[in-house]
Amino acid sequence: MQSFNNQKNRNRMDLIVSYLPLFGVLALVFVFWKNMWVAKQEEGNEKMSNIAKNIADGAMSFLKAEYKLLSIFVLAVAVLLYFKGNSEADSNGMVAVSFIIGAICSGLAGFIGMKVATKANVRTTNAARTSLGKALEVALWKRLVLRRACMLRL
Repeated sequence: MQSFNNQKNRNRMDLIVSYLPLFGVLALVFVFWKNMWVAKQEEGNEKMSNIAKNIADGAMSFLKAEYKLLSIFVLAVAVLLYFKGNSEADSNGMVAVSFIIGAICSGLAGFIGMKVATKANVRTTNAARTSLGKALEVALWKRLVLRRACMLRL
């Protein structure tokens, strides 16, 4: 009886794992859909747009510098994981590939999050000039998109 339950649980887990890529794609679709909604909101006057552009440019420069340094770390750790994986009996060097894919997904989530955050901040500020409710709506959708983008890291 115990063996049957273990097999049943293993089958359920295999089924859940097989659907994980689909959940990731659905999260991406949601992120892009809501990102388009945030982008359609009004930016405000020219001064607000210029300030937002400068902030976005600075944020992207920061990410570029951070990812450049982080890529060196990721490659160094991947090399160590490859050799460690090949030297262990129950492991494989492909662990390094999984690590690199995870790092790329994490970087993509950070990039999407930064783009959405810098885009939505000026729109939230502009919406607050006319309606606190509208500003709250933009801010909450931004937050939800950021959380879904962060879920892609998992």
